[in-house]
Amino acid sequence: MTRKEAREQAFIIIFEKEFNNEYTLDEIIEAAKDAELFEADDFSKALAEKTLESLDKLDDIITSNLKGGWKISRISKVSLAILRLAICEMTQFSDIPVSVSINEAVELAKMYAAEEDASFINGLLASVNRGFNSDEE
Repeated sequence: MTRKEAREQAFIIIFEKEFNNEYTLDEIIEAAKDAELFEADDFSKALAEKTLESLDKLDDIITSNLKGGWKISRISKVSLAILRLAICEMTQFSDIPVSVSINEAVELAKMYAAEEDASFINGLLASVNRGFNSDEE
């Protein structure tokens, strides 16, 4: 399985968890495996776990980068799952270049989100990245 495919599986698990919060991550993964919708992969599981463990921190980063009076509650659940996943990669997977995380998030948005969401996600993640770079200076 490629990283791209594993990332997509992690996105689907994170999105599913948004609607089935009463289930654990392992229960959601097992149900997906039983339905043959999920292939066991260490990267996808680690990415989903780290994302779900860090939701408050990730949402704070998203909120601090929203412009024009936007609130996180206005972001679609698909876009929010993609943003959380990408920011988790950007902050917790140092072996993945930030440009790859951003590009993959945009590609996921093109596949799963509304037409205009890809540019929104690209812009917000670019803002997050600029914020990280300015913190290092």
